[in-house]
Amino acid sequence: MNLTPVKSKLEPKVGCIAATMQIIGNKWTALILRDLSSGSKRFCELEKSVGSINPRTLSQRLDDLEAEGVITRQSFAEVPPRTEYSLTQKGKDLTPVLRQMATWGTKYAKPDC
Repeated sequence: MNLTPVKSKLEPKVGCIAATMQIIGNKWTALILRDLSSGSKRFCELEKSVGSINPRTLSQRLDDLEAEGVITRQSFAEVPPRTEYSLTQKGKDLTPVLRQMATWGTKYAKPDC
């Protein structure tokens, strides 16, 4: 009897999937990226569009995404100060992934989702 596991077509990519999930797997992150995909946003705009996210959590997620090179933060020397967040090319490259996640969710999510 052969007990060798059957290899999945996804198996060689498991490390790559884990690397992607390391970036987008935190709660709220995909929604932040979704909202930034339409253009630059200020903190307060993201706070409203994402939903019931705690400001501290939003700040942490933005810092994490910036550290990963997925978003950029641009500060303007104005009164009052203004800061905008936008996707880098690396972040824009995640947009098709998020669209596919949305398509899958629409197809398989519970009706009350």
